Amino acid sequence: MMAQYLALKADAEDCLLFYRMGDFFEMFFEDAKIAAAVLDIALTARGEHDGAPIPMCGVPIHAAEGYLARLIKAGHRVAIAEQTESPADAKARMGSKALVSRAIIRVVTAGTLTEEALLDARTANWCVAIGEVAGGVAIAAADVSTGRFELIETDAAGLGAELARLAPAETIASETSAYTEATTTLRPRSEFDTAAGEARLKALFGVATLDGFGQFSRAGLAAAGGLVAYLDHTAKGALPFLRPPRLLQAAQQMAIDGATRESLELTATASGARKGSLLDAVDRTVTGAGARALAADIGAPLVDRARIEARLDLVQLLHDDSGLREALRSTLRSLPDVGRALGRLAAGRGSPRDLGQLRDGLDGAWKLGERLDKIDQPPALLADLAPQLRGHGGLIDLLARALVPSPPIDASAGGYIAEGYDAALDDLRDAGAGGRRAIAALEAEFRTQTGVSVLKIRHNGVLGYHIEVPARAADPLMKADSGFTHRQTLAGVVRFNAPALHDVAMKVTQAGAHALAAEAAHLEDLTAAALDRREPIAATADALARLDVAAGLAERAAEGGWVRPALVEHSCFEIEGGRHPVVENALAARGERFVANDCKLSEDSRLWLVTGPNMGGKSTFLRQNALIAVLAQAGAYVPATAATLGLVDRLFSRVGASDNLARGRSTFMVEMVETAAILAQATPQSFVILDEVGRGTSTYDGLAIAWAVVEAIHEDNRCRCLFATHYHELTRLAERCEALTLHHVRAREWKGELVLLHEVSEGPADRSYGLAVARLAGLPPVTIARAKAVLAKLEAGRAKTGGLAAGLDDLPLFAAMAAEVEEEVDTLKAEVEKIDVDALTPREALEVLYRLKAIAKES
Repeated sequence: MMAQYLALKADAEDCLLFYRMGDFFEMFFEDAKIAAAVLDIALTARGEHDGAPIPMCGVPIHAAEGYLARLIKAGHRVAIAEQTESPADAKARMGSKALVSRAIIRVVTAGTLTEEALLDARTANWCVAIGEVAGGVAIAAADVSTGRFELIETDAAGLGAELARLAPAETIASETSAYTEATTTLRPRSEFDTAAGEARLKALFGVATLDGFGQFSRAGLAAAGGLVAYLDHTAKGALPFLRPPRLLQAAQQMAIDGATRESLELTATASGARKGSLLDAVDRTVTGAGARALAADIGAPLVDRARIEARLDLVQLLHDDSGLREALRSTLRSLPDVGRALGRLAAGRGSPRDLGQLRDGLDGAWKLGERLDKIDQPPALLADLAPQLRGHGGLIDLLARALVPSPPIDASAGGYIAEGYDAALDDLRDAGAGGRRAIAALEAEFRTQTGVSVLKIRHNGVLGYHIEVPARAADPLMKADSGFTHRQTLAGVVRFNAPALHDVAMKVTQAGAHALAAEAAHLEDLTAAALDRREPIAATADALARLDVAAGLAERAAEGGWVRPALVEHSCFEIEGGRHPVVENALAARGERFVANDCKLSEDSRLWLVTGPNMGGKSTFLRQNALIAVLAQAGAYVPATAATLGLVDRLFSRVGASDNLARGRSTFMVEMVETAAILAQATPQSFVILDEVGRGTSTYDGLAIAWAVVEAIHEDNRCRCLFATHYHELTRLAERCEALTLHHVRAREWKGELVLLHEVSEGPADRSYGLAVARLAGLPPVTIARAKAVLAKLEAGRAKTGGLAAGLDDLPLFAAMAAEVEEEVDTLKAEVEKIDVDALTPREALEVLYRLKAIAKES
């Protein structure tokens, strides 16, 4: 057995091996040590290998899913080695001591899960492959639980943003990839060959050409081929259901890099939790599929105005008609997750219950489609979705006739095929029922015959049907002429057989076995019938999810008094009474009111410089406007009293930063890298929020950097920008930059206490109120007093010298400075000029020559 195990372990590579032994999955050697530690189960030993005990642990088959979930969550991959023949088959093949054959039937990884118990119903589970060919980069992404398959054409600069959007459970790439830091699994380079990738896709979808799916780049073919090869490897040839790939271009959606997503907490907070994110504040969907679709919408806002307006039209219909909205949500709430049920069936891991979910989900979708068809002049998106809810009448009827109302998850015990569907199956069941009645009659007869009133006929997997009596009452059955045959003695009971029982039991057992076989055949046929319609079923699942998203957004808008944004072609951003949805929720939970603010960016005022005290609400104001842009282009109403905005092609947020110690970057370095990305990539159609740029270094350096960044955004990028700062010296830029306007968050001191008003007004702040905030934070009075004295000295010095901004008014404008070329530094000349020739000793002169020679080589 150990030889078989070690051979399978070698095939499992870096996976933990679940080795099937009877009713347990066993693990040995290092696998056992790892699993025992992760699962907190007992580590035992079995036999010896190379003179040492073999570490061993195991988990019961019936509870394996829970243990698998914990191992996957801990970052492990698990290979499942199942018995591929029965002990009886092995005995017939090799004799009484034959070892049952086993093989790895599946590799369970984080990105290839389909089991309901292992997945979050409200989160997509992406497995992603990166393709790289001749400088081109593409991503292939599949959610095998629903069959969704996407190909994203991007580039090296945009790869990180796309991976941040997808947040994949697993990322694979070639072993020669340039992006190994972003991957969880490396695969052989041959699996990412473009020609092989094209052949795999053609074979998978049964087509002679891929032209019907779009024009694939070589990198796209490499990514898709690598992903399909990996999925085939983990499924051991039973490739899961994949829909035809949707070809996406990064330019089709608002570009949001990873730092911006983390800063704005779009779908998860900085700690990785869903609660507290924008998604959590917006989500009112009632189905798992709807929640997954909403997360995708918020993660990838559209840039196509027509598509955004189509989504908004449907949301408006459901917002304005509360009766229709409630009826739709009530229907959707009762429907099962059709997409994931289909995914399990297609992966060969389906159950009778999954077929029942298809039946109930498709039937509910049909009835919903009939209701929606009655709407007069429906929005264009609804007119497209309604037909996709219908068309499954034949399959619904088949499953309704074939299945019991509530099919079980476990098919092994049968009982899921409805009575009347198959006359032969009904006969077998009747035969089995008749046999069971005969057994009951025998039990009564045996009691009368023996005089043992506690005699019972029982059944187990070893003895089959047998007679059981307490040990104290066994004597009458032990007599030679009793007609009973002794089978087993246990503590307290004795078991017997009888010819009459044997004959009846044979009929019951045979009828039951034949009935189970008949049901299994029907299950296979019904599954095949469902999979023949997998594309239309998947389209129905998508339509239900889209309706749920629209109804949920309408519910959220009605609940919070949100408005439909007006989208325009010119570059503007006009928000009246804008609010931050997450902060507003948090304040409402405490019984407090959120202070709404306007934001009106236009061609004449596209850069707002916002000053004011800490805790005054600058960061909240910046973030809420960025979130409004995301919601609007995702097709949602927005938290405001009015909103008009031009489309945003790229969104950037540099609000807060932290060390990235793993990459050797300080907080200030992280801030500068993110700011550099903004200056390099922002366009006139972009929206940028910047908070406290330059604060992580010395005051003079920080002010200089902030000054230059403001000028660069105003003169070069020319994007819509909100720039919050404590450098009041920057307010002088309003005199030099025609599209820059000054604003501040209001605060007042009353009787020595700071009152934060959280209102944004025009003009600069009168001061920073830093000491007042420090007092609010609880700094000791003596420290505050000392700070006041130091501040008085500093302000007196600033008055005498002109302060930090002295001389800045004489600087040429940014455009003029940008045209200047930095003077080249002649290092060799500089070193020579430092030398005092008369003071050199001969030895020092020789050392200087060597040093100059080294400098000359470097330059």
